[in-house]
Amino acid sequence: MTSEFNSAAFYNKLKKEKKLVGVKCQDCGHLSPEPRPMCPECHGFNMKWHQFSGKATLSTFTCISIVPVKMAAKGYGRDKPYCTGIVDLEEGPRISAMINGVDGTNPQGIETGMNLVLDAEELDEEAPALAFKPA
Repeated sequence: MTSEFNSAAFYNKLKKEKKLVGVKCQDCGHLSPEPRPMCPECHGFNMKWHQFSGKATLSTFTCISIVPVKMAAKGYGRDKPYCTGIVDLEEGPRISAMINGVDGTNPQGIETGMNLVLDAEELDEEAPALAFKPA
């Protein structure tokens, strides 16, 4: 059984429509920012796409300076760390994402609880990654 609720469809909507979508169970109302064909709460298969507002708050974060090859090719490294974190979406669910627009060399300036918005403007066409930036 092939499902339309997969990561390829998720990133396609993010790249083309610049919108954050997830799924909502039509049986129990559970929201999930990750596309999935089955509800993790009631185990139903009555899922529909759900558009999130793109607003969030930063729950926790880390700045990474020892980077994988893929991130080094984008210019990140010891002198230019990148940040990633867990964000609480306005609608409730949490998701892991890049945190753009912050200074990874000065993590003291990044605050948990800060307001964020979806950053879908500079997505890597080859390997898009979900990202947020300060509101």
